[in-house]
This record gives sequence, C-alpha cells and structure tokens, in this order.
Amino acid sequence: MSTDFADAAVPPTFSRGFRRYALSILMLIYVFNFLDRQIVTILAEPIKNDLHLADWQLGLMTGLSFALFYTLLGFPIARLAERGDRPLLISLSVAAWSLATTVCGLTQTFWQLIAARIGVGVGEAGCTPAVTSLIADYTPKEERASAMSMYALGSPIGTLLGLAIGGVVASIWGWRAAFLVVGAPGLVLAVIAYLTLREPRRRLKGMMATQAEASPPFWEAFDEIRRNKTIWRLIGGGATRSFVQFGMGAFMASFLMRNHAGEIAALGAHVGLKGAGVVGPALGLTAGVGGAVGAVLGGRLVDHFARRDVRAYATIPALGMICGMPFLVGAILSPSFVIALLLLMAAGAFSTWWTGPIYGAVQGLFQPRVRATATATMLFTNNLIGLGLGPLAVGLVSDFYSKGLALGPAAGVKWAILTFLLLDVPASLFYLSGARTLRAELIH
Repeated sequence: MSTDFADAAVPPTFSRGFRRYALSILMLIYVFNFLDRQIVTILAEPIKNDLHLADWQLGLMTGLSFALFYTLLGFPIARLAERGDRPLLISLSVAAWSLATTVCGLTQTFWQLIAARIGVGVGEAGCTPAVTSLIADYTPKEERASAMSMYALGSPIGTLLGLAIGGVVASIWGWRAAFLVVGAPGLVLAVIAYLTLREPRRRLKGMMATQAEASPPFWEAFDEIRRNKTIWRLIGGGATRSFVQFGMGAFMASFLMRNHAGEIAALGAHVGLKGAGVVGPALGLTAGVGGAVGAVLGGRLVDHFARRDVRAYATIPALGMICGMPFLVGAILSPSFVIALLLLMAAGAFSTWWTGPIYGAVQGLFQPRVRATATATMLFTNNLIGLGLGPLAVGLVSDFYSKGLALGPAAGVKWAILTFLLLDVPASLFYLSGARTLRAELIH
C-alpha cells in the first residue's frame, strides 16, 4: 500500500474496517467544508436585498474573500501536513472554519461579512492537503481513485445540505440564522476527528522525527513539482473547470429566482416558504444527488479502466465534462423551473467525474514527502482562479449584460453563466493533454 514511510522497514497497515471508518469521517469533514463554504450562495439574494449589494459584491463575498487566504495559507499548512500530526491539523481546521461560519451570522455590514468569510477561508485551508495525504497513506493504490472520490462525495452532499438548510432557515428566520445553524455542528466533528483518526507516522517509533528530517525544504519540493509535466496540465484543467463550477454555482440560485420567479412563487405558496426556501432544497437535492452519483461513478470508472491504462485518470474526467455540457446549457435555456432542475441533476452526474481521479493522480505522481505540497499547488490554482475569480467574473459580466447592455438582471445573469460554460471545452483539452504524459510520470 501507499505509505509516508519511504525509509521504514515495516510500513504501517490498517484494517479494512478502520479504513472505511476513517474515510467516512474524512468525507463528513468535507461535507461540512462545502456546507460552510457554499451556504452563502443560497443566501446571496437575501443578503443582496438586505445590504443593497451589486452582483460584483456578491461575487467578491462568495468567492475572492474566501479564496485569497484559503489559497495563500495552503502552502505553509501543507508543509505542516508533510511533517506533523495530520489528524490534529485537520481537527483544528474544522474548528476554525466552523467558528468563523457562526460569526458570519453575527455581522451587520458587507465588510464585516467579508472579514468573516476570510476567516472561513483561513480555517478551510488546512483541510484538503492534509486529508488527501492521509487517505493516500491509508489506502492501497489500486483503490485510490475510489477513495479520493469517496472523499470528494462531500462536495455535492455539502452543497446539497448547504442549499437546503440555508434556504429553509433563511426563509423562516433570516439569512443570519442560517449561518449560526450550520456552523455549530462542525465543532463537535472536530473533536471526534481528533480522538478517533490515526496518524500513520505514530505507528513506528521515532517516525515523526524521521519524516520531519526527510521532508525537503519548500523550494526543493516545489522544484520537484515544477519539473513534472503532467501536474501542470491537470492543474490547468482543474483551474479552468473550477472557474466554471464556482462561478456558475455562486449565481445558480440567483439565476433560478430571477428567471423562474412566478413558478417558484406558486410552488412556495403551497408549502408556505419564500423563494430561497423553495430554491434551496430543490437545487440542493438535484445538484447534490447528481453530483454524488457522478463523484462515485467517476472514481469507480477510473479504478476499473486504470488497471489496463492509467491514462484513465485524465481521460475519463475529460469525457465527463464534455458529456455534461449539453445538460448545463439546456438547464440555463429551459423555460421551466422543474425541467431546469432535472437537467442540472443530469449534468451533475457527469461534471463531478473529475475531482476524485485528478486528486488521486496527483498523489501518484510524487513521493509521499511532497504530496501535500503538490495538492496545495493544485488547490492554490483551482481555488484562486476558480473560487476566487469565477464568481467575481460572472458577477461583473452579469452586471455588464444587465446594465451595460440593458438586458435586465434576469437575462444578465443567464447569459453570463452561458458565456463561461464554454470554458469546459479547454478544461477537457487540458486533461487530454495530461493523459499523454501521465503514464510515464506516475510512480505510485
């Protein structure tokens, strides 16, 4: 199996039962990671109306304010993950972002909310580099894509819960209450993770010290990453896809509420909820179910086909993006709210194929001593370009279409989303390019 102990005589092993438990806990952590990160998207319209914001300010709030510190802190935290106690690091991160999420519910101004969102980003920076490194140590390489996809399952589930809980709570008690409700449970999860997850480096006497000595300086580790051709092609695909995914995701609820207001109001009248209370659960359920199916399916397809050709780590994610595009375009152009949701579910079953396999491929491209730094490098570009700039770019283009071209807010956000969906084509080409060098550079 994969191990962080290149110099160890006897690598640590874990029972299948423990591996399943640990992966479930790590996936649950990622659920809260995305729940706390993405809940702001369903709250965007209530916040916009309450604080009198423009779409570019919504983009700044949902994206760049979070992503800037999230990406910048990824590297130093990844270095800690390669040298220290990963369960402790993960637990502290969960506690930090959960506390910051609750603070979002106490803010009164736009800039206070921005500051609290920065706090969420600071906390979440410690999650994925440490978790993916830990999963690689827990899991045999022939099961790695499925294991990473199981972890990635937290993204659609967290998005589902964030949209559903956020929409219902905001509809009944207001958007500030929604932040308070979703932030508190993460503090309990942080304690559970610390008490029950195991650090493989503890399994051999003195290995914590040995690993610290073996871990190279940052610039040496980055030079090893820089010389790898495949990772930069995978990073290009991931950053481009993240730009589309986060940009579209930040405004999807706003798009639905603006373009299907009459149908949503009629549905809401039957259940006694306002717009966010209808759109949140509906969008969360469709996108979450589709995304969850796609995440699991993508990992299993790659594990199956990679036994014969490891290029499946890149070609299958590329195929998923291309297959998902027609469904996404159809959802945006559909005149029906219900049909749009069904098309979004179908799109989700294809467009989440990439996450687990791509992160699994990165773990296999490098020695254990630099894996977390390699993951942080990918997260830096994916989140700074995707999460940081995607929502802001869609917001700016939406404002331009809405006001500059006088299309109005409903058509403005619709055509802004359609404009950026075209970027899924170059994203898939990046992955196909990475497949050309993957076989030669994969070492684990």
